[in-house]
Amino acid sequence: MIDTLDDPQVYLPDLFATHARHYPKKTAVVCGGQSRTWGDFSSNINRVAHHLIGCGLRKGDKVAVMMGNSIETLEAIFGVVRAGGCVVPLSGLLTGEQLGGLLADCGAKAAIVSDAFADRVLPLRDDLGAITEWLSHGFDASGWTAIETVLASEATDAPDVRYELTDPFNIIYSSGTTGLPKGIVQTHRARMHWAFSNAVEMGFDAGARALVTTPLYSNGTWLMMLPVLFAGGTLHVMPSFDAAEFLQTVERERITHTFMVPAQYIMVLDRPELDRADLSSLKTVLSAGSPLRRDTKRQVIERISPGLFELYGYSEGFASILRPSQHDEKFDTVGTPVIGFEVCILDEEGRQLPAGEAGEIAGYGAGIMTQYHDRPEQTAELIWRDARGRSFIRSGDIGMLDEDGFLKILDRKKDMIISGGFNVFPSDVETIVGQHPDVKDVTVIGVPHRKWGESCLALVIPANAESADVDAILEWCNARLAKTQRLVGVELRDEFPRNALGKVIKKDLRAPYWDGVDS
Repeated sequence: MIDTLDDPQVYLPDLFATHARHYPKKTAVVCGGQSRTWGDFSSNINRVAHHLIGCGLRKGDKVAVMMGNSIETLEAIFGVVRAGGCVVPLSGLLTGEQLGGLLADCGAKAAIVSDAFADRVLPLRDDLGAITEWLSHGFDASGWTAIETVLASEATDAPDVRYELTDPFNIIYSSGTTGLPKGIVQTHRARMHWAFSNAVEMGFDAGARALVTTPLYSNGTWLMMLPVLFAGGTLHVMPSFDAAEFLQTVERERITHTFMVPAQYIMVLDRPELDRADLSSLKTVLSAGSPLRRDTKRQVIERISPGLFELYGYSEGFASILRPSQHDEKFDTVGTPVIGFEVCILDEEGRQLPAGEAGEIAGYGAGIMTQYHDRPEQTAELIWRDARGRSFIRSGDIGMLDEDGFLKILDRKKDMIISGGFNVFPSDVETIVGQHPDVKDVTVIGVPHRKWGESCLALVIPANAESADVDAILEWCNARLAKTQRLVGVELRDEFPRNALGKVIKKDLRAPYWDGVDS
């Protein structure tokens, strides 16, 4: 019998081991004054994996990670994957009851919990019998294994675990901005695509020093985390975001790549020391999570870095990106699909629309999810198949393609306001309101209107609360808005409810106005 070659594939855990083998003394991750070399980082990932396997973890089993930003969080996440498990990072914004619901929903067999989550998770243990191993970080409790003990005692060699491209890598729960969170299942293939496609698009290499400013449990954070680790660079993690500390870190560490959401960019732009900071090392600054207002985008380019990439995407599996070289001609778009993706625009009947017509955005590519965990009906609702039988994922967002195939986002389908029978996109109104000098940030929602059905209300975070004049802002804006877009009012707010990536949770803002109203 003639021997034949196998079908070699590259998997992220194996790639990290390769970095550690060749560059063991190079710094891999930095957070809160601590750091790990690639050699130590890979060894600790293996230690976590050996412990989980020793506790009976089998390939495909779910392990929940409930931890704040730390190096140990990264070692836990990739330790689960190294063991052949499916990692389930959960949000620090959730209540204990919500965490319990998601732990039960994903069917976790083990949980790794830091002290920031302890007060919410400890009372849940008796009700979660399916979880047979509980690991703690930063606190001690009866029946728990300290991850510090695991990192000091387990074997450092790589366990003999074989992967398939279709094996589940993680379950990411949706942000819940428009409904109950759903578990988005992504495979090793999808995560590898996420890593290399963004590395190519945004210029990550072994010399990259990337700074993440958002929670490690958030899918958007992985836009920085995966590409820089894939390339063998150095990942800097902020324990929590502070605009002044961000500027100091970029200057001190000569950061080359970073990711922030629009709300964070606004905070950085407000810092008086910004114009004195040395940000010359920055090659790539990425914005994602929600659209950048045009005025904010211009300020980012002028005052932070001309290397601005604006990414639009959804965790279920599509992304497009506007690259720095495209700002002059396509400033009002979110660019073209990231390498490996395709996009189309659909009407209400599921027919593909030509350029210039607005409809629902749908995407296809190697990074799409396999399913919503245990929700086949909701998974099926997202699927649209093209003439070749390929399964595109519907986004729930409204957009259009221009004559060159560049994507313009109009709004979320569920956030669109229908006033007097006309479709009004809140993002268009927000662009105008945001240009008023007294407006620091704005979100526009639809509120009930006896004549028109619903109308636009602007909720404004003022630049100066003491001097802001809502009547003057209202008059100024309505003079510049189309009749169907005009505001019925302006209300001042100190802050907006946001998800982990800074996206405004509009359903929470709308709820008080629609309570008791027949819609």
